[in-house]
Amino acid sequence: MNRKSLIGAMLTILCWLPFQLQGAEEREPYDDRYCTTCHGADGRGNFGVQAPRLAGMEPWYLKRQLENFRAGIRGAHLKDIEGMAMRPMAAQLTDEGIADVVEWVGDWNYIPAQVTIEGDSAAGKQLYLQCATCHGDEAQGNETLGAPALRGQNDWYLVTQLKNFKKGWRGSESLDNYGQQMMPMAQILTDDDSINNVVSHINTLGKD
Repeated sequence: MNRKSLIGAMLTILCWLPFQLQGAEEREPYDDRYCTTCHGADGRGNFGVQAPRLAGMEPWYLKRQLENFRAGIRGAHLKDIEGMAMRPMAAQLTDEGIADVVEWVGDWNYIPAQVTIEGDSAAGKQLYLQCATCHGDEAQGNETLGAPALRGQNDWYLVTQLKNFKKGWRGSESLDNYGQQMMPMAQILTDDDSINNVVSHINTLGKD
């Protein structure tokens, strides 16, 4: 089974699950903490379904992404397979549910993701200079600018998202203000090698 087929199967299962817990006339109370199904029991991510690491993710960024998925601001493009898989998951969440998930995830122990991408980190360092304007010299993120930390995140996820921004599969929705800022920035990465190089450089940056 290829990755798209696997994600499609997971989407079918996960779309079905919340509705089995929903009453005929109104939504029954149920546990919103089903993130581990895809993101892993320890929140370290799952390459098989392209679900990124949540452990250690900034609460303000996680909250924004869950809200964006719920509102259809993210995961709207038909080519964004992983994003589309997240939308029905987030659609089940109330504001209170999102707050609960964010608090719950905040208690998970952070463990840096394994390196899986090979590239020229020296060349990537030069490319990253423009990224550093928002994401910081050490890829530590900047809440004021709405730019998340990149270091320590699954490198395969960063590669996928950079490609999505570059192709307009993410960030093209009119209400996705931060995504629209990222789309032109991704264009400086002219090919897959450039993307792998900049991600390889990010892999060299630690987390305090």
